[in-house]
Amino acid sequence: MQSSDTRAGLWCVVPAAGRGARFGAERPKQYMPLAGQPLLAWTLQRLAASRDIAGLMVVLAEHDGYWPGTESIAGKPVLTTSGASERSGSVLAGLRALPASVVPGDYVLVHDAARPCVRGADIARLVTEACAAGGGLLAAPVRDTLKRADDGLRVAATEPRESCWRALTPQVFRRGELTAALEHAAARGIAITDEAMAMECMGHHPLLVEGADSNIKVTTPADLALAEYLLLDAAGAASSA
Repeated sequence: MQSSDTRAGLWCVVPAAGRGARFGAERPKQYMPLAGQPLLAWTLQRLAASRDIAGLMVVLAEHDGYWPGTESIAGKPVLTTSGASERSGSVLAGLRALPASVVPGDYVLVHDAARPCVRGADIARLVTEACAAGGGLLAAPVRDTLKRADDGLRVAATEPRESCWRALTPQVFRRGELTAALEHAAARGIAITDEAMAMECMGHHPLLVEGADSNIKVTTPADLALAEYLLLDAAGAASSA
């Protein structure tokens, strides 16, 4: 199976078709203001700044009235396509809409629109380590004690955390293999929560690459405030360096 040299940069699919119902705002959370610009703008800028990313495929809701029509960021192409009601369907739409130059054997990144604090160093390490291992994802070891609850919200048991990791994004897999995995899950009605899960259903064992805990996913207004703090803190550190 033909595969391009990862040094040329990979395309990144960014599913951004969600409504953000849990956020409870008047607009989708990816368009909420964050430190002077929409959350999605921060995410795309962080991705485009990576030397490992060649282009962005942003998957939008049909009739998205908030998308500004961006065609390039940092000299890298930004393409769009329409997504689905579920994240996995949007990722699949994005994979299918990639340029023909991205062949089935090429690695493709997938990154949540609501993760604006991803670090370039983490993306670089993911591409280097996971592509050499057949695919993988950024993740963070669970550091808190885990409790399993019963139906009455009382502690049923304390779970071992030594082998538990929180899945982050980006995640990276070959275009053809990930497309087939998502199609397989959709045909069988399997609810897929991330790309690694789809690959697991096909018998793969994605590599876990440790990423920064600051790579948070904005789900609530409190998360948005934390993301602003992290972004401004990083900007301040960079300016004083």
